[in-house]
Amino acid sequence: MSAHADVQLKDFPSLFSLTGKIAVVTGGSRGLGLHAASGLLQAGCAQIFITSRKAKACEEACEALNALGCKGKAISIPADLAKASEVERLAREVEKYTDKVDILFANAGATWGAAFDEHPESAFAKVMDLNVKSVFVCCQKFAPLLRKAGTQADPSRIIITASIAGIGVGSLGENATFGYSASKAAALHLAKNLAVELGPQHILTTAIAPGFFPTKMASGLMELTRGTQALADANPNKRLGVPEDIAGTVVYLCSRAGSHVNGSSVVLDGGAIWGKSRL
Repeated sequence: MSAHADVQLKDFPSLFSLTGKIAVVTGGSRGLGLHAASGLLQAGCAQIFITSRKAKACEEACEALNALGCKGKAISIPADLAKASEVERLAREVEKYTDKVDILFANAGATWGAAFDEHPESAFAKVMDLNVKSVFVCCQKFAPLLRKAGTQADPSRIIITASIAGIGVGSLGENATFGYSASKAAALHLAKNLAVELGPQHILTTAIAPGFFPTKMASGLMELTRGTQALADANPNKRLGVPEDIAGTVVYLCSRAGSHVNGSSVVLDGGAIWGKSRL
Protein backbone atom coordinates (compact mmCIF):
# COMPACT_ATOMS: atom_id res chain seq x y z
CA MET A 1 0.00 0.00 0.00
CA SER A 2 1.33 3.43 -0.89
CA ALA A 3 1.90 6.24 1.56
CA HIS A 4 -0.65 8.22 -0.41
CA ALA A 5 -3.35 5.67 0.44
CA ASP A 6 -2.39 5.71 4.14
CA VAL A 7 -3.20 9.40 4.53
CA GLN A 8 -6.66 9.17 2.98
CA LEU A 9 -8.93 9.44 6.03
CA LYS A 10 -12.63 8.92 5.51
CA ASP A 11 -14.42 12.29 5.60
CA PHE A 12 -12.23 13.79 8.32
CA PRO A 13 -14.35 16.97 8.72
CA SER A 14 -17.23 14.84 10.05
CA LEU A 15 -15.07 12.70 12.35
CA PHE A 16 -16.33 14.38 15.52
CA SER A 17 -19.77 15.35 14.20
CA LEU A 18 -22.97 14.22 15.90
CA THR A 19 -25.30 15.73 13.33
CA GLY A 20 -28.83 14.40 13.67
CA LYS A 21 -28.13 12.21 16.72
CA ILE A 22 -30.63 11.76 19.56
CA ALA A 23 -29.27 11.79 23.12
CA VAL A 24 -30.61 11.20 26.63
CA VAL A 25 -28.62 12.77 29.48
CA THR A 26 -29.50 11.71 33.01
CA GLY A 27 -28.44 14.07 35.76
CA GLY A 28 -28.30 16.61 32.94
CA SER A 29 -29.58 19.69 34.72
CA ARG A 30 -26.24 20.71 36.23
CA GLY A 31 -22.57 19.87 36.62
CA LEU A 32 -20.98 17.19 34.44
CA GLY A 33 -24.27 16.22 32.82
CA LEU A 34 -24.96 19.79 31.72
CA HIS A 35 -21.38 20.18 30.41
CA ALA A 36 -21.81 17.00 28.38
CA ALA A 37 -25.22 18.06 27.09
CA SER A 38 -23.77 21.37 25.92
CA GLY A 39 -21.03 19.56 24.00
CA LEU A 40 -23.45 17.08 22.44
CA LEU A 41 -25.80 19.83 21.32
CA GLN A 42 -23.01 21.97 19.86
CA ALA A 43 -21.61 18.90 18.05
CA GLY A 44 -24.86 18.59 16.14
CA CYS A 45 -27.35 16.47 18.11
CA ALA A 46 -30.89 17.04 16.87
CA GLN A 47 -32.54 16.33 20.22
CA ILE A 48 -31.20 16.04 23.75
CA PHE A 49 -33.50 14.90 26.51
CA ILE A 50 -32.48 16.35 29.87
CA THR A 51 -33.64 14.55 32.97
CA SER A 52 -33.09 14.95 36.69
CA ARG A 53 -35.26 14.77 39.77
CA LYS A 54 -36.22 18.46 39.92
CA ALA A 55 -38.48 19.75 37.15
CA LYS A 56 -37.45 23.39 37.56
CA ALA A 57 -33.76 22.52 37.24
CA CYS A 58 -34.44 20.55 34.04
CA GLU A 59 -36.42 23.42 32.54
CA GLU A 60 -33.72 25.96 33.40
CA ALA A 61 -31.01 23.73 31.91
CA CYS A 62 -32.98 23.31 28.68
CA GLU A 63 -33.59 27.06 28.50
CA ALA A 64 -29.85 27.69 28.78
CA LEU A 65 -28.99 25.00 26.22
CA ASN A 66 -31.55 26.22 23.72
CA ALA A 67 -30.21 29.76 24.09
CA LEU A 68 -26.92 28.54 22.53
CA GLY A 69 -28.54 28.94 19.12
CA CYS A 70 -27.82 25.41 17.89
CA LYS A 71 -30.01 23.66 15.31
CA GLY A 72 -30.87 20.93 17.80
CA LYS A 73 -33.23 21.21 20.74
CA ALA A 74 -32.99 20.34 24.43
CA ILE A 75 -36.16 18.83 25.90
CA SER A 76 -36.96 18.56 29.62
CA ILE A 77 -38.35 15.30 31.02
CA PRO A 78 -37.94 15.27 34.83
CA ALA A 79 -37.72 11.85 36.50
CA ASP A 80 -36.55 10.37 39.79
CA LEU A 81 -34.25 7.64 38.52
CA ALA A 82 -33.90 6.10 41.97
CA LYS A 83 -37.26 4.47 41.17
CA ALA A 84 -37.42 1.82 38.45
CA SER A 85 -40.96 2.90 37.59
CA GLU A 86 -39.66 6.40 36.87
CA VAL A 87 -36.97 5.03 34.55
CA GLU A 88 -39.68 3.17 32.63
CA ARG A 89 -41.79 6.34 32.48
CA LEU A 90 -38.79 8.32 31.21
CA ALA A 91 -38.28 5.83 28.36
CA ARG A 92 -41.97 6.02 27.45
CA GLU A 93 -41.89 9.83 27.46
CA VAL A 94 -38.84 9.87 25.18
CA GLU A 95 -40.65 7.47 22.81
CA LYS A 96 -43.34 10.12 22.33
CA TYR A 97 -40.72 12.19 20.51
CA THR A 98 -38.58 9.56 18.77
CA ASP A 99 -38.45 5.85 17.96
CA LYS A 100 -34.69 5.61 18.51
CA VAL A 101 -31.90 6.90 20.75
CA ASP A 102 -28.28 7.11 19.64
CA ILE A 103 -26.66 8.16 22.92
CA LEU A 104 -27.41 7.45 26.57
CA PHE A 105 -25.24 9.39 29.00
CA ALA A 106 -25.92 7.70 32.35
CA ASN A 107 -24.70 10.40 34.69
CA ALA A 108 -27.21 10.65 37.54
CA GLY A 109 -25.58 9.97 40.88
CA ALA A 110 -25.22 10.84 44.55
CA THR A 111 -22.60 10.75 47.27
CA TRP A 112 -22.48 10.64 51.08
CA GLY A 113 -19.67 11.49 53.46
CA ALA A 114 -19.42 10.25 57.06
CA ALA A 115 -16.88 8.68 59.41
CA PHE A 116 -16.64 4.89 59.26
CA ASP A 117 -18.30 4.21 62.63
CA GLU A 118 -21.15 6.63 61.93
CA HIS A 119 -21.71 5.83 58.24
CA PRO A 120 -25.46 5.01 57.94
CA GLU A 121 -26.42 1.76 56.27
CA SER A 122 -29.34 3.58 54.65
CA ALA A 123 -26.98 6.13 53.06
CA PHE A 124 -24.70 3.38 51.73
CA ALA A 125 -27.72 1.64 50.19
CA LYS A 126 -29.09 4.87 48.69
CA VAL A 127 -25.78 5.67 46.98
CA MET A 128 -25.37 2.14 45.63
CA ASP A 129 -28.95 2.09 44.36
CA LEU A 130 -28.67 5.36 42.43
CA ASN A 131 -25.07 5.01 41.22
CA VAL A 132 -25.23 1.37 40.17
CA LYS A 133 -28.68 -0.20 40.12
CA SER A 134 -30.45 2.74 38.51
CA VAL A 135 -27.69 2.97 35.87
CA PHE A 136 -28.24 -0.68 35.00
CA VAL A 137 -32.02 -0.25 34.87
CA CYS A 138 -31.65 2.86 32.71
CA CYS A 139 -29.42 1.01 30.24
CA GLN A 140 -31.86 -1.91 30.23
CA LYS A 141 -34.97 0.19 29.58
CA PHE A 142 -33.33 2.28 26.86
CA ALA A 143 -31.70 -0.70 25.14
CA PRO A 144 -34.61 -1.20 22.69
CA LEU A 145 -34.29 2.40 21.47
CA LEU A 146 -30.50 2.13 21.30
CA ARG A 147 -30.75 -1.10 19.28
CA LYS A 148 -33.00 0.62 16.73
CA ALA A 149 -30.40 3.36 16.16
CA GLY A 150 -27.20 1.31 16.15
CA THR A 151 -25.49 -0.33 13.21
CA GLN A 152 -22.08 -1.95 12.88
CA ALA A 153 -20.81 1.07 10.97
CA ASP A 154 -22.43 3.55 13.35
CA PRO A 155 -23.09 1.99 16.78
CA SER A 156 -25.20 3.55 19.49
CA ARG A 157 -23.41 4.62 22.66
CA ILE A 158 -23.81 4.25 26.41
CA ILE A 159 -21.49 6.36 28.55
CA ILE A 160 -21.49 5.79 32.32
CA THR A 161 -20.12 8.39 34.71
CA ALA A 162 -17.85 6.73 37.26
CA SER A 163 -15.06 8.46 39.25
CA ILE A 164 -11.39 8.16 40.09
CA ALA A 165 -12.72 7.19 43.54
CA GLY A 166 -13.68 3.91 41.89
CA ILE A 167 -10.09 3.35 40.74
CA GLY A 168 -8.08 4.49 43.74
CA VAL A 169 -9.15 5.22 47.31
CA GLY A 170 -11.77 7.92 47.81
CA SER A 171 -12.14 10.28 50.74
CA LEU A 172 -11.51 8.84 54.20
CA GLY A 173 -11.68 10.24 57.73
CA GLU A 174 -14.64 12.28 58.94
CA ASN A 175 -16.05 12.67 55.43
CA ALA A 176 -15.34 9.19 54.10
CA THR A 177 -17.23 8.17 50.96
CA PHE A 178 -17.27 4.38 51.27
CA GLY A 179 -20.54 3.85 49.41
CA TYR A 180 -19.62 6.31 46.67
CA SER A 181 -16.22 4.74 46.04
CA ALA A 182 -17.66 1.23 45.98
CA SER A 183 -20.48 2.31 43.68
CA LYS A 184 -18.12 3.94 41.19
CA ALA A 185 -15.89 0.86 41.09
CA ALA A 186 -19.03 -1.13 40.36
CA ALA A 187 -20.02 1.33 37.63
CA LEU A 188 -16.67 0.86 35.90
CA HIS A 189 -17.09 -2.92 35.93
CA LEU A 190 -20.70 -2.65 34.83
CA ALA A 191 -19.52 -0.76 31.74
CA LYS A 192 -17.15 -3.62 30.86
CA ASN A 193 -19.91 -6.21 31.20
CA LEU A 194 -22.36 -4.17 29.13
CA ALA A 195 -19.69 -3.64 26.46
CA VAL A 196 -19.39 -7.39 25.92
CA GLU A 197 -23.14 -8.04 26.18
CA LEU A 198 -24.33 -5.16 24.00
CA GLY A 199 -21.41 -4.77 21.61
CA PRO A 200 -22.70 -7.45 19.22
CA GLN A 201 -26.02 -5.56 19.24
CA HIS A 202 -24.25 -2.44 17.91
CA ILE A 203 -24.24 -0.61 21.25
CA LEU A 204 -20.85 0.48 22.61
CA THR A 205 -20.46 1.09 26.35
CA THR A 206 -17.70 3.14 27.93
CA ALA A 207 -17.14 4.96 31.21
CA ILE A 208 -15.55 8.21 32.23
CA ALA A 209 -13.79 8.56 35.57
CA PRO A 210 -13.56 12.25 36.47
CA GLY A 211 -11.43 13.67 39.24
CA PHE A 212 -12.41 16.90 40.97
CA PHE A 213 -14.52 19.32 38.94
CA PRO A 214 -16.01 22.42 40.61
CA THR A 215 -19.59 21.11 40.53
CA LYS A 216 -22.26 21.45 43.18
CA MET A 217 -21.89 17.82 44.28
CA ALA A 218 -18.10 17.93 44.51
CA SER A 219 -17.52 21.45 45.80
CA GLY A 220 -18.64 20.71 49.35
CA LEU A 221 -16.22 17.82 49.71
CA MET A 222 -13.45 19.84 48.08
CA GLU A 223 -13.80 22.56 50.67
CA LEU A 224 -13.99 20.05 53.52
CA THR A 225 -10.70 18.52 52.43
CA ARG A 226 -7.93 20.83 51.23
CA GLY A 227 -9.90 23.41 49.27
CA THR A 228 -10.05 23.98 45.53
CA GLN A 229 -6.76 25.82 45.15
CA ALA A 230 -4.79 23.29 47.19
CA LEU A 231 -6.28 20.42 45.19
CA ALA A 232 -5.40 22.19 41.95
CA ASP A 233 -1.84 22.85 43.12
CA ALA A 234 -1.41 19.18 44.06
CA ASN A 235 -2.50 18.01 40.61
CA PRO A 236 0.30 17.17 38.13
CA ASN A 237 -1.18 19.57 35.57
CA LYS A 238 -1.88 22.18 38.27
CA ARG A 239 -5.59 22.65 37.70
CA LEU A 240 -8.99 21.09 38.28
CA GLY A 241 -11.40 19.92 35.61
CA VAL A 242 -13.22 22.40 33.37
CA PRO A 243 -16.44 21.95 31.34
CA GLU A 244 -14.55 21.46 28.06
CA ASP A 245 -12.78 18.41 29.51
CA ILE A 246 -16.09 16.59 29.96
CA ALA A 247 -17.74 17.93 26.81
CA GLY A 248 -14.79 17.08 24.57
CA THR A 249 -14.43 13.56 25.93
CA VAL A 250 -18.12 12.76 25.62
CA VAL A 251 -18.29 14.12 22.07
CA TYR A 252 -15.23 12.03 21.12
CA LEU A 253 -16.69 8.85 22.60
CA CYS A 254 -20.05 9.40 20.89
CA SER A 255 -18.68 10.38 17.49
CA ARG A 256 -17.21 8.35 14.65
CA ALA A 257 -13.79 9.12 16.14
CA GLY A 258 -14.66 6.91 19.12
CA SER A 259 -16.43 4.11 17.26
CA HIS A 260 -13.82 1.48 18.15
CA VAL A 261 -13.77 2.27 21.89
CA ASN A 262 -15.77 -0.27 23.89
CA GLY A 263 -15.50 -1.40 27.51
CA SER A 264 -12.80 1.12 28.34
CA SER A 265 -12.76 4.03 30.77
CA VAL A 266 -11.32 7.50 30.26
CA VAL A 267 -9.75 9.05 33.36
CA LEU A 268 -10.28 12.82 33.52
CA ASP A 269 -8.24 14.01 36.48
CA GLY A 270 -5.07 15.63 35.12
CA GLY A 271 -3.01 12.78 36.58
CA ALA A 272 -4.20 13.32 40.16
CA ILE A 273 -4.69 9.64 40.93
CA TRP A 274 -1.09 8.88 39.96
CA GLY A 275 0.24 11.95 41.72
CA LYS A 276 -1.08 10.49 44.99
CA SER A 277 1.32 7.56 44.63
CA ARG A 278 4.23 9.96 45.21
CA LEU A 279 2.97 10.94 48.68
